Amino acid sequence: GALLESRGMTVTFQKLDPYINVDPGTMNPFQHGEVYVTDDGAETDLDMGHYERYTDAVMAQINNYTSGRIYYSVIMKERRGEYLGGTVQMIPHITDEIKQAVMQLDGTVDVAIIEIGGTVGDIEGLPFIEAIRQLRGDLGREYSLYIHLTLVPFIKTAGEIKTKPTQHSVKELLASGIQPDILICRTEVPLEDSIKKKIALFCNIDAPSVITAIDVDTIYELPLRLHEEGADDRILQKLGIWTGAPNTKPWRDLVHKIKNPVHTVTIGITGKYVELKEAYKSLHESLIHGGIANDTKVELKYIAADDLEEGNSSAELEQCDGILVPGGFGSRGTEGKIRAIAYARENKVPFFGICLGMQLAVVEFSRAVAGIVGADSKELNPATKDPIIYLMKEWYDFRSGKTEIRDENSNMGGTLRLGAYPCKLREETLAHAAYQQEEISERHRHRYELNNLYRECLEKAGLIVSGTSPDDTLVEIVELSDHPWFLGCQFHPEFKSSPMKPHPLFRDFIKAALSNK
Repeated sequence: GALLESRGMTVTFQKLDPYINVDPGTMNPFQHGEVYVTDDGAETDLDMGHYERYTDAVMAQINNYTSGRIYYSVIMKERRGEYLGGTVQMIPHITDEIKQAVMQLDGTVDVAIIEIGGTVGDIEGLPFIEAIRQLRGDLGREYSLYIHLTLVPFIKTAGEIKTKPTQHSVKELLASGIQPDILICRTEVPLEDSIKKKIALFCNIDAPSVITAIDVDTIYELPLRLHEEGADDRILQKLGIWTGAPNTKPWRDLVHKIKNPVHTVTIGITGKYVELKEAYKSLHESLIHGGIANDTKVELKYIAADDLEEGNSSAELEQCDGILVPGGFGSRGTEGKIRAIAYARENKVPFFGICLGMQLAVVEFSRAVAGIVGADSKELNPATKDPIIYLMKEWYDFRSGKTEIRDENSNMGGTLRLGAYPCKLREETLAHAAYQQEEISERHRHRYELNNLYRECLEKAGLIVSGTSPDDTLVEIVELSDHPWFLGCQFHPEFKSSPMKPHPLFRDFIKAALSNK
């Protein structure tokens, strides 16, 4: 997608996920990694974040479908009698629904890149494979292209590259009626021409269509490596599209900056899922983007909140130039996160709190500075007498023009305050200095909010409310007056950062960490 854009084309993406969950919103991050949120409020696969970081494409609900969503739609049509009493089957009903999902993208851009998750041969992926097999018949060869991603393992002990997994994977795909046009081979070592010829021979394609996708030092180097392999040339040639020469200079400049930093900072991330980096994918990348903007290499130090809760890891906080507490759900590890926040506040270490991180920063400030000893969040302690953070039961959704209403008994899936909402900024604050504008739009994923009953009391104690909803009813950003850089935001800025356009808050947070160092 990045390479096609570098040639002046427009692209969009779609991820078809074979699992039966309707969306990844209720899935444990250990199972599936981060849940990515789009402007229109869809809870989607973390690959949507990759698509937006590499290209100018903006993802939405139509860009991510799961088996669950496809089946749900077909079942609802059957219940409404739309199939006129016919027997509902995988073919044509499920496959037609998948094709219809794909064809929504028609005409919006020059090229649509559709990714099918899972592995060829997975039982739940078969309807998707069959649907795209049919699509070639519907669209014609000149309007469709099959790219198959395979693994070519390198056996270190034998010093040998094995092509058999690729051969078997392609054989499985051929059995489903699909002949791949291009193979992209994930590998640790370069593939020699003899290996490419062998793969081409056994997989029934021409050798130039075997593309090496070698492991790289930074993932932002990948477009350059694929370009060197001729991936974009092969795609355009097979689709019969003519374009000008690619402009890869922005990517070359970016990779040069990443590989030749002037400074280094250490950022401590205190969270619940620190063992699994995929759970914080966008966050991880946004910090790197903030580093790029400051010619700085950002070293991430993940500190388990549970360890801090037990009194361990305090020494680890001392090694950090900045501390970040990310979003999350549930009470586990929250007191550990509060300890990290207290350390950052007391020791004047730059602090960035996101979603739950902001809420806990307000709880810590309420207890330690404002004197509200029992301050807590209703989510973490339903019996609290001082619910500084409480369940937001209604809010105005400017996209639909309706007031959304929720309560404790609402379904978990898709019922949070989701997607992009406007926020107005107060002048002469860290937030305003970062954005340099009066109103911003950021993506949300939460159902708890700062309780306005305590707002005046907290502001008197020194809490600065620097961002609110346009009607001033919801607190979006908080800061501290007597601290070099302490900011918490209710939204998720990591969903709007890219290497070419680092997010203002991550840029300024890394800058503050650099000053602190």
